[in-house]
This record gives sequence, C-alpha cells and structure tokens, in this order.
Amino acid sequence: MTKTDTKKKHHHGNLKEALVLAGIELLEESGIDGLTLRKCAARAGVSHAAPAHHFDGLAGLKIAIAQEGFRIFSRYLEDGLTGLVDPQDRLRSICQGYLAFGLQHPGLLNVIFGTGLSALVPDNQEGSYAYNILRGVCAPFVPEGQNPQIIEIQVWSLIHGFTLLYLAGEFGYPPPAIADGPFEQVMTLLDRIGTLGN
Repeated sequence: MTKTDTKKKHHHGNLKEALVLAGIELLEESGIDGLTLRKCAARAGVSHAAPAHHFDGLAGLKIAIAQEGFRIFSRYLEDGLTGLVDPQDRLRSICQGYLAFGLQHPGLLNVIFGTGLSALVPDNQEGSYAYNILRGVCAPFVPEGQNPQIIEIQVWSLIHGFTLLYLAGEFGYPPPAIADGPFEQVMTLLDRIGTLGN
C-alpha cells in the first residue's frame, strides 16, 4: 500500500486502519525499532497527535499491528488449501504458505512470533484462528489416543525453524528457490508425519 492509498483510506474515515497499515509499512521497511507513532502519523498523512485517539501509546499500536499480522498470516495459510483434499497436500500447502508469509512479511513474522507482542493481545482470536488452521490440517495424522499437540508442534517447529533459517541466509546467498533444494528436502519429512507419533 502506498502513502497515497493510506491517505485515501483516512479520507474515507478509516483512520485507525490507515495507521495500522502505515505501521506495517514502516515495520517492513525498518523493523520494530523504526516504528514510532509520529512516523505512522506522517505516513498516514495526519497530525502527529492523531494516533492518540485510537491507540494507548506505541504499545497499543504495536498490539493492533500484531492483530492485523495474525489476520494476514491466516490468509497465507488458507490460500493454498482451497480445493485440496489429500491430507499430505494440505500439510505441504500450509507450510508453503507459512514460508511465503515469512519471506514477504519478515517484519510481521517478527512481531507476531519474535517480540512477545502476541502475548499482550487481549483475547487473541486472530492468533487462535491461525493455530486452528494448523490444528485442522494436522488432525488426520494424529494417532488415536495421542495428544494432538505432539504432531502440531512438530510441524510448527519444522516450518517455523526453516523459515527463520531461510530469512537469515543460512542456505546461501542468493537463497535457493523455494521449490528447490533445502525446502523440498525438509518437506519430505512431512511424508513421514503419520509415523512420527507412533
């Protein structure tokens, strides 16, 4: 979203949304340390005092950004699932969506998983919704009588760890294409997911 687009949203009365989107832009450009209320206001084209009407200081803005981050994250997880029936295909799809989110929104990934902000989100329905996508896709692989979190955490750890390593450049520079090399090798571990809990 451009600065012009953000201003347009403000003129339509969506100032809070415009400030959150401006904050996301700043976050992606310069990280959590570059995020300030004054910069958000400037990016949204409003006075520096405007954010005070919608957020309880910078912490409130960050929490709102985390909530929006979870909503965006959920869309990435869900997008590839449409029309997929095979459980293995669905599992690979959410892993691909997870990695795509991390590559396109590294700042948001850090906010929702790396800064502790998600723990501050009151009644984090967005975070719960995202986790329930993972839970639903993992359900066919949970052995009878086993705690489903065992499989869920294995899958989550696998793709989250891979995403962080990929972003850190641990697989070389430039990094390999997503469909090639380490990602495909790691994804082959998912082919054994049905036996991991046995």
